[in-house]
Amino acid sequence: MTLPADTIALNLRRLMAHHDLNVGQIAERSGLDERTIRAALRGAKTHTRSLHKLADGLDVPTDELFLPPSQLVYRQFDQDTNPVVDEVVAGNPGLFENWTAVEYDELYSRAGAGGGLTVDGAMEAARAMNRRRELFDKLAVVLETDQGEFVAGVIELAHEQATRGERCGE
Repeated sequence: MTLPADTIALNLRRLMAHHDLNVGQIAERSGLDERTIRAALRGAKTHTRSLHKLADGLDVPTDELFLPPSQLVYRQFDQDTNPVVDEVVAGNPGLFENWTAVEYDELYSRAGAGGGLTVDGAMEAARAMNRRRELFDKLAVVLETDQGEFVAGVIELAHEQATRGERCGE
């Protein structure tokens, strides 16, 4: 079994090679001491704050340091097959405010009719994802009020009906 520190070391070496960076450059980009980076490369246990700084310095989500490289292949594949997403993100930064790596992964993984997304398709998918996030935020507030039990009951009923329809092939 691979220990998390070993996986972190493996991913750090992979990212260094991918970005053609040395320890000194990562130290400069992350604000960490070179000794801390070398220790992480040796598989030593690394403090969580240091891992966040490493990820920020490498411009990757923090989870990319923890996941086995084989599980990260899908991200690169989705990005390579949906290049229009980069164009939409660069041209519409306000649409992607406060997005998480998971949300970007979801957008990159979407497909349009016959292949990758078009600019219009990527924009519409991003808007739909933002609407869903806003709805979830509102729902979280309502669930904390005296209306919470009522809304929870409605959701349970709607979910039951929706999943029953899926099981029946409707």
